[in-house]
Amino acid sequence: MSVPLQSLPPWLDDLLGLFYPNLCYACDRNLPSGQSDPICLTCRYKLPQTDHHLHLDNAFTERLWGRLELQTAAAFFQFVKDGRAQRLLYHLKYNGKQEVGRYIGKWYGEVLRSVPVYQSVEAIVPVPLHPRKEKMRGYNQADWFAKGLGESMDRPVVQALRRVVFTQTQTRMTRAERQGNVSQAFEPVAGVDLSGRHVLLVDDVVTTGATLEACGAELLRYSNLELSMAAIAIAD
Repeated sequence: MSVPLQSLPPWLDDLLGLFYPNLCYACDRNLPSGQSDPICLTCRYKLPQTDHHLHLDNAFTERLWGRLELQTAAAFFQFVKDGRAQRLLYHLKYNGKQEVGRYIGKWYGEVLRSVPVYQSVEAIVPVPLHPRKEKMRGYNQADWFAKGLGESMDRPVVQALRRVVFTQTQTRMTRAERQGNVSQAFEPVAGVDLSGRHVLLVDDVVTTGATLEACGAELLRYSNLELSMAAIAIAD
């Protein structure tokens, strides 16, 4: 007869933790016994949050000035090399920890839903992966961020875009190279109509903004669509 985990004595729970540690994904330290959240309280406090949501024009929107017509854009964290946000993103993208994206999305959604410009958002659209890359990874990290946002903002997640070109990794590319790499890489999904809607386009990390620009340009083909953006982190 199996014993529910919640009924295990504390000493046995601690013993199991030695062999199967429950670690914070931002600092890799042990989480308190019984904690289900993937981020410890210290990291929740110390993660470098931006104030983008408080300003229609900010460091995120500046990267797309003159390139797209945006309502606004916001990233939750500032990406710092070897910092907490980078470790979170590594676990999300490469360690199969989809729950990190959903957790951050729910957390950021709680922030954004109190901001007037985001209250008019009607649909959340994740930046898609190419089917080959999604099969290799097993999931799209932007989908999980979008799911969390959708839950806390009470908005539907709409798969409105698909990636039709398998592109090279952009980690070491210049802005011009990134723009060329994703040019014509996306197209709208047939049968989806977002005309007249305020759409929140979301991705995990903003660097030059080339991927978001390419996706945003496709969404703006819909008549009278209003476009905003959100990301987990923004890099210098």
